[in-house]
Amino acid sequence: MLIIPNYVTLSKFHMINTYWALIVPWIASFFSVFALRQSFMSVPDTIYYSAKIDGSSDWRFLWHILVPMSRSSIVAITMLQVIGSWNSFMWPLIVTNSDSLRTLPVGLQAFMTESGIEYPQLMAATTFVILPMALLYLFLQKYIIAGISRSGLKG
Repeated sequence: MLIIPNYVTLSKFHMINTYWALIVPWIASFFSVFALRQSFMSVPDTIYYSAKIDGSSDWRFLWHILVPMSRSSIVAITMLQVIGSWNSFMWPLIVTNSDSLRTLPVGLQAFMTESGIEYPQLMAATTFVILPMALLYLFLQKYIIAGISRSGLKG
């Protein structure tokens, strides 16, 4: 549903076959906006009113109070977007023309030939493709779990 409009938009900005074509469509999503909204809505109104009484502007309240309080949700959303873009197969295949810009999941396709699938090499390469995301998840696991479980709760 979004592939054709995204492709047309990127082609009008002359971003096809660039790194920007691989990055820009993953910057925001409906899920990210909703989860971040729910995280911000869970902050009690009294904190906002206290900041206003202390002379804080809305902009300062956002960056100095609201964003630090929602750090776990922001990390969780960012990680889910990174994992989604890392595992994307169809989008990099469509927007890139040169092999040097293709992502690793597209590169796994090289192990599938007309004569068959080379399973040992494919499984070894898949391990190397999965390894960075697994390590990143292990390091940020507490933020991801806290961010996903906290979004939508009124505190």
